[in-house]
Amino acid sequence: MSWEQQQGYPQQGQGYGQEYGYSGSVQQPYQQQPYPPQAYPQQSYPQPYSQEYVDHGYDGQSVPDATSPMPVVEPEPEPPVLEAPADAEAEEEKPPSRPPGRDRYFDTLRAVALIRVVAYHTFGWAWAGMVFPSMGIMFGLAGTLMAKSLERPAFKVVKSRMRRLLPPFWFWGLFVVLAMLIHDWMPGWQIVFWVVPLGDPPGNQWAVQAWEILWYLRTYLWFVLLSPVLLKVFRLAPVPVLLLSLAPIVVFHFLWEPPDNRLGSALTDLATFLFCWMLGFAHRDKVLERLKPLVVVVLSLAAIGFGGWYAFTHQAESGSYDLDDIPLAQAFWSAGYVMLLMWAKSYFGIDFAWLTRFRRTDRIVTIFNSRAVTIYLWHEIALILAVPLIDQFWNVPAFEKWLPLESQWFMFGIGWVLIAVFVLVCGWVEDVAGKKKPQLLPGGRPARMGM
Repeated sequence: MSWEQQQGYPQQGQGYGQEYGYSGSVQQPYQQQPYPPQAYPQQSYPQPYSQEYVDHGYDGQSVPDATSPMPVVEPEPEPPVLEAPADAEAEEEKPPSRPPGRDRYFDTLRAVALIRVVAYHTFGWAWAGMVFPSMGIMFGLAGTLMAKSLERPAFKVVKSRMRRLLPPFWFWGLFVVLAMLIHDWMPGWQIVFWVVPLGDPPGNQWAVQAWEILWYLRTYLWFVLLSPVLLKVFRLAPVPVLLLSLAPIVVFHFLWEPPDNRLGSALTDLATFLFCWMLGFAHRDKVLERLKPLVVVVLSLAAIGFGGWYAFTHQAESGSYDLDDIPLAQAFWSAGYVMLLMWAKSYFGIDFAWLTRFRRTDRIVTIFNSRAVTIYLWHEIALILAVPLIDQFWNVPAFEKWLPLESQWFMFGIGWVLIAVFVLVCGWVEDVAGKKKPQLLPGGRPARMGM
């Protein structure tokens, strides 16, 4: 809960969003007016990936491998291709080879997680977190990538993560803060959290739907800062430490309730997803591969079972069985679900290499991973803007007759159109933050002479 809400601003719903700094409150579907209101952007091919797994989005990006000590002799450039050879078209039809150093399984999980987040904030489905616990999955992916990055000096890794996260946040925050100031917001010293979100950034109720999602960036940032210590502790006794990482949320729920302020919000969210982050360490260190399959499956199903049971038997306290309203249930359900995904990846060697044969789908997955921060930050604003935009459609008789203007699915589609606009207009900030040449859309085919 933001500082301002504690001072008397009206509460909206329940759950982490208002009590724990978590944006998972059960949002009511956006309402669209049944009648007209009274007043009121060539197909391209993926670029070859780098040798190092590029850690995009919330998880930052890995630093490329050191250059080879052997000198590279550049071939003498050929003359421009003025006419394509006879087999050029057939050559282009060949599916791209598997990108070296990348794992499309993780890339796909992140893309699906982002889609699920947008769907949840559109429809407010209470069951969405049980079908696919996006937040736990994204923390698990971030944990394994952080463990990989910490093979380098910790200070450089933390600095790199913050550099990749903060500029997109500042760029987005500039618009949100200015809009709130125009709408009579009077900030206090807590505005410093809009510079480094170690606590919930303050805001007014007018823009709560936009800024309430920042709990994730705040929690991720704390995990990044704590990871050098957490990884050292984990490697002392991997399995016991992994199991004990569920203890904090149990303590917070049954023995000591954190205060209802910024500190309490941060502690609760960290405890809720600590196991998922540590699972990322376990996957990177191949701890899960060494466990017996029966043990992993039994423990995972037990955690899922307990989380589901607790959610359904405590609806009276939260108002629904939505995991985002019940931190204890969220912690155990996500723990079991993410453990199965991580273990299956290690045990069965899943890598989704086949995805590269489908150029369009593979390109979409690449865009989602390269623009993950942009999509996450701007998706709520896109959904907010979709409502008045659809309202204007009612003024066009043909739209009113032939378009499903009352359908939430229509608004979901319009929301993604606006998200695509924000990706095109604002996504370059992620490239700048990652010290790369800005691109309109990542993953395109490099230009060739004569084409």
